[in-house]
Amino acid sequence: CVPACVPALSALPHACLSGVPRPACPPPPPQVVNVSRGFARNVLVPRMWGSYASPADIKAAADAEEGSLADQAYARIKQRIFDFELMPGDRLSESELAEAMAVSRTPLRQALQRLQHEGFVEAIPKVGWLVPPLSFDKFDELYDFRVLIECFAVRELCSDAGERPGLAALAAVWHVKEAQRLTDPLEVGLLDEAFHLAIVEFTGNREMLRTYREITERMRIIRRLDFTVTDRVAATYAEHGKILTAIQRRRADEAQRLLSAHIEHSKLEVRKITLDTLYQARSRNRAARGQ
Repeated sequence: CVPACVPALSALPHACLSGVPRPACPPPPPQVVNVSRGFARNVLVPRMWGSYASPADIKAAADAEEGSLADQAYARIKQRIFDFELMPGDRLSESELAEAMAVSRTPLRQALQRLQHEGFVEAIPKVGWLVPPLSFDKFDELYDFRVLIECFAVRELCSDAGERPGLAALAAVWHVKEAQRLTDPLEVGLLDEAFHLAIVEFTGNREMLRTYREITERMRIIRRLDFTVTDRVAATYAEHGKILTAIQRRRADEAQRLLSAHIEHSKLEVRKITLDTLYQARSRNRAARGQ
C-alpha cells in the first residue's frame, strides 16, 4: 500500500527508480472527534497508520468522564443536604443544580436518581425533584435497626476472649476529662458516628458493616442535629465511656443495656427537632465556614 503523497511509479522516469528513496510522508493531522457527553468538549483522537481509536474506545472514555461527573455531583448534593443548605421540603431545580455543580443535565440526573434510590431526594411527576420532609416514623425504624446490629456487635465483642487494641484506642478518645472534650456539635457528631461504626467494624463482619454504613448515611442529618443540644454532648461522652468499660470487662448484658438506652435517648431527642432547629443548624454551619 503506497501512501497518497508518493507519486505514482509510472509518472517517474525509469532511470530514477533505482536508488531513489521514496519521500517520507508527514503524518496526517489528528482527526477531531466530538464526544460531547457530560461537559461539551472536543477530544483529539490521532488516527495514525496502524493505530486507530475505535468508536467503542471513544464511547468508553466519554462514559467514564460522565460517570465521574455524576459521582462528583452526587457527593456534592448529598453534602449540601447534610449541611442543611438543601432543607427538607426544598424543591430542586435541575437547571440551577446543573449550574451550581458545573455539569450537564445527563450526569446531574444520574446523581439525582442515585440519591433518590438512597432516599435523599424524591422525584415528583411534572414538578421535579424534592428533598423529602423529615419522616420520624422512618427514622424510628432505622434507630430500631441500629439497636439490633449494635447489640449483636457488642455481644460478639464481649464473647471474644482475644485482645482488641481498637477498643483501648476508642476508650482513650472517650475517657477524657471534661476540659479535653470536643464541644463543636459537628465535630462531636462525626466522632459519635465513628464510635458506633467502630463497634460494628471490630466484629470483622463485613456484610454487617456494609449494611450499617448505609443506615448511618441515611441517618446522618438527624444524628448531627442531636448534638445541637449542649447537654447531649456531655451525656454522649459519659454514655460512650460506660459502654466501652462494660465491653472491655466482657459484661455483655450490661453493655447491651447501656447501648440500647443510649440509642433510645438519641431517638427521643430527635423527635424534638423542629424547622427552626434546622435553620439554626444551617446558620451555625455557614458561620463555621465563614460565609
